[in-house]
Amino acid sequence: MYIRVLDEQDAKIYHELRLSALQNNPEAFGSTYEREVQFTLDMVAERIKPKKDTFVLGAVDESGALIGSVSFVRESSLKTAHKGNVYAMYVAQDGRGQGLGKKLLSELIRKAAEIDGVEQINLAVMSTNEAAKKLYESLGFIVYGVERNALKFNGQYYDEDLMARRLNEKE
Repeated sequence: MYIRVLDEQDAKIYHELRLSALQNNPEAFGSTYEREVQFTLDMVAERIKPKKDTFVLGAVDESGALIGSVSFVRESSLKTAHKGNVYAMYVAQDGRGQGLGKKLLSELIRKAAEIDGVEQINLAVMSTNEAAKKLYESLGFIVYGVERNALKFNGQYYDEDLMARRLNEKE
């Protein structure tokens, strides 16, 4: 198992994992399976293409299968460019319980800290997802607020805990 930055060549395996995430945990993501199943591989390739302040990390097994991913996007506004955001964190069911989430997020933190001027990483996590919150807290993220009714899926509302981690502080 290894962690690496995904690029355009990984569009197919990323798209498959993303669609699986949206099917298995639809309440945890802002997007939907119905929306993203219509994305072309060119659209997905452009979405995951590494840029100066944006990257997608993947956990790849020995056979080349993608079993986890997480995205980092830096804020683009002059007044918020000191921050970046974690999006679309997901580890496939058969890869859970092996520390992959921690490896992915640790590498994201390391890479984000190398980007000149990035001082803080933010994320949002479903308030009821205790396993994810425990992982994030173990890597130095702190809850700073709760967005009530952040997502609505099938008539049900889901709250999200808003978490942040300063990069100049020790893990």
